[in-house]
Amino acid sequence: MLHDTFFGRGLHRVAAAAALAGAVAGASSAQGTLTVAMTAGDLPDWAGMPDQGFEGWRFVGYSIYEGLVAWDLSRSDAEAVAMPGLATSWDVDESDPRRWIFELREGVTFHDGCPWNADAAVWNFSRLTDESHPSFNPVDFARARSRVSTVAEVEKIDEMTFALHTQDIESLFDYNLLYVLMVSPCAYEAAGNDRAEYAKAPAGTGPYLFDSAVPTERLELVPNPDYWNPDRMPQHDRLVLLPMPEATTRAAALLAGQVNFVEAPSPDMIPALEGAGMQVVTNEYPHYWPYRFNHLRGPFADPRIRQAANWAVNREEVVALLNGTAIPAYGAYTPNQTDFGDPMRYSHDPEKARALLEEAGCLPCEINVGISTSGSGQMQPLPMNELVQSQLEEAGFEVNFEVMDWNTMIGIFIQGAVNHEQYDAINFSSATMEPLQFVKSFMKKFQTPGGSNWGGYHNEEVEALLAEALETFDPEKQSALITQAHEIAVADGANLFIVSDLNPRAMAPNVKGFVQAQSWFQDITPIRVE
Repeated sequence: MLHDTFFGRGLHRVAAAAALAGAVAGASSAQGTLTVAMTAGDLPDWAGMPDQGFEGWRFVGYSIYEGLVAWDLSRSDAEAVAMPGLATSWDVDESDPRRWIFELREGVTFHDGCPWNADAAVWNFSRLTDESHPSFNPVDFARARSRVSTVAEVEKIDEMTFALHTQDIESLFDYNLLYVLMVSPCAYEAAGNDRAEYAKAPAGTGPYLFDSAVPTERLELVPNPDYWNPDRMPQHDRLVLLPMPEATTRAAALLAGQVNFVEAPSPDMIPALEGAGMQVVTNEYPHYWPYRFNHLRGPFADPRIRQAANWAVNREEVVALLNGTAIPAYGAYTPNQTDFGDPMRYSHDPEKARALLEEAGCLPCEINVGISTSGSGQMQPLPMNELVQSQLEEAGFEVNFEVMDWNTMIGIFIQGAVNHEQYDAINFSSATMEPLQFVKSFMKKFQTPGGSNWGGYHNEEVEALLAEALETFDPEKQSALITQAHEIAVADGANLFIVSDLNPRAMAPNVKGFVQAQSWFQDITPIRVE
């Protein structure tokens, strides 16, 4: 017997018909080419679970593919929430809270004509969790592992219903499904279960079709004329994605007319862009730029040294460096988010930081930090890290950087500090967009590679609070527990919280219809190029 449908905080029931209610068939015809300069150093992988961080999901993953759950990115004035995607509703089995039952959306086909149904759902989850599955691939497994590591069993119920069984009670489990993308079983098997062969003709259910790619240079997508959701039919003729890791290069490309949509323009060039008639938009969203500490060994295993680093940083100086395109970060959430609470707010106090280092017997305190040259959410990583380095050294640290490309950094993050003991910290940005993301970043249970807790952070109080949150299906109680855990983790110096991004983007004057959501992800389908 099933109890009343539970969707968690921010998730809400939308039946298939209601999801499309009010849609206007044949909305304004698509026009123009949208050409995007991404911060990524290479093209995101388009053959399933993408790489290049969440920028890969934003521009490629959510363009070609979809998950059971989707983001509602239609508003700029409120936190983005999750909503039904390829599943129209889901319930937790009242007799077994580890069994999640999904009703799938009817009338959907993959780009190659393969039907979307329970067989396709079972196939997708099986290949990501079962190494003996004929279509198992270690690349997709590694990228999905933190989201499907707790799946114990996949079950077909009928043609349009299936179930996922979790190893433990996990009340927030459905948030994982925002990030698990469905590929066409027919296309993958026709490619001989060869990922490289499948990449020549990938097939999802999303609003865009793969058109062509020039490796390391450009990826081109075109609208899917048979897309199931008329509200999200692309309003441009073609989407061209270009990797441009240098911020000044992206801005110059916009000014020269080479591109018409730029991610993270150089803050110093924003006045010139606006002076040239370009549109520059910002919005607060759930994203922070931290140093993630290695808690398993080295200096940051000592809370006094973690707290010293937090006292040492001058967050306002970093904001000034970014020309006001960020705000100081005082935790994993931004102040307007539900679970922020009232955490300790570390001010700039190098004397207090030095005293803590001296007390801990680590003065000077040498640390090795992995940083990237660019990347999804990394903002302006080289000048920012140089400034943070000078601030830390003023307080008694000796900071050594190992500089690498973004995809290398992602690999180090996925593998965890347990496999990279040479780093005392890594600079790896994070988007805490939903409660499970916080839980998986601060519970020892979810230490990478089985979650997002890179450094193996462990605090008994935080662990107990989050374990209780995972066992309750009461949204208000969940929120209270996670808020309390957040306050404790901040006071404990779980990470070095530096700034939260305001997500600047620049667009040519003829780019219309973009709504900047309060999310790391964005819906680019409404954009028109006039």
